[in-house]
Amino acid sequence: MASFSHCIICNAPQLLAMPAYAHSYLVRCKACNFVFCSEIPTTQTLSDFYSRYPVSNSLSQLTAKRYDEWLDSFEPFRKLNTILDVGCGDGYLLERAILKGWKVFGTEYTDRQVKQGIAKGINMHQGALDISNYAVNSFDVICSIEVIEHINNPMEELSKFNYLLRQGGAVYVTTPNFNALSHDYFKAQWNIITYPEHLCYFTKSTLINAFLRNGFKCSRFITTGISVKRYKQSVRNDRSIARSTDEQVRNKVEEKWYLRIVKNSINSLLTLFSKGDTLKGLFIKQ
Repeated sequence: MASFSHCIICNAPQLLAMPAYAHSYLVRCKACNFVFCSEIPTTQTLSDFYSRYPVSNSLSQLTAKRYDEWLDSFEPFRKLNTILDVGCGDGYLLERAILKGWKVFGTEYTDRQVKQGIAKGINMHQGALDISNYAVNSFDVICSIEVIEHINNPMEELSKFNYLLRQGGAVYVTTPNFNALSHDYFKAQWNIITYPEHLCYFTKSTLINAFLRNGFKCSRFITTGISVKRYKQSVRNDRSIARSTDEQVRNKVEEKWYLRIVKNSINSLLTLFSKGDTLKGLFIKQ
């Protein structure tokens, strides 16, 4: 099995083994503190894993509302009227973008998702992001939602984002937070640490560092959320627990004004100390 000998963010050679995380081959860069998987999975390994990956069959009203809020926040960047969702899954975000008049583009790997995206009116390309499919500086906004942790070439990916975005365009990225409270609690048993699914483990500082090295500035950054589903999965060692566990909690919170206040207060504290389950950053091309 091939492996990395240098940091995949800063290229430093000093990689420190993390014995407690040996099951997922994790190392930490001594220079920039980035944590990633040193072993490079084969194409066959990835194909076998993702062929069993769960699929989503519906979009909840609450998630649709959140997507609309994201899209509203992108309005200041709307000059060319173009948005690209890298790893767009079943295309739900771009489906909402179409309703708001955006010209939408997406990438995905499976035949099913590509066909589904095309049926929804999304300009789809199959496979990894390929800049030859698009013109330089052709997008206002690029989204990368829970994707960057799945790849082991993040600097190449961010370089592509820079190439495709117009100057002043924005990247919105979300990814699990290696500095999360849930990771502090579960440590090596944290259910986010899974090989070959997750290959990069970002914190606020390492994610911002990666973007700065690729010509972006950080415009907005929050770290929010505590996943009930992840907690139950880790306690029970059962990854089959449904996503609906979190959805039920979110819906209950959304229904009560006082619970929304509690949620917002908790998220403010999680952001202050960078302890939420999810990193959410908006980065502007310089």
